[in-house]
Amino acid sequence: MKNNNSIIRSKVLKGLELAFQKLLQQKANEDSELVYEVNGKIVRIKAKNMIKQ
Repeated sequence: MKNNNSIIRSKVLKGLELAFQKLLQQKANEDSELVYEVNGKIVRIKAKNMIKQ
């Protein structure tokens, strides 16, 4: 059972990474920003800047 959970967890994480990369690419193509919360403050970051990092 533990091995099965590890496989499912791995697949979910891979899917999340793929979804984030697609979102990042779409936002970069639109010259748009991503909005984050850091220590209670709203932070806007250009998607193109995140791709460069």
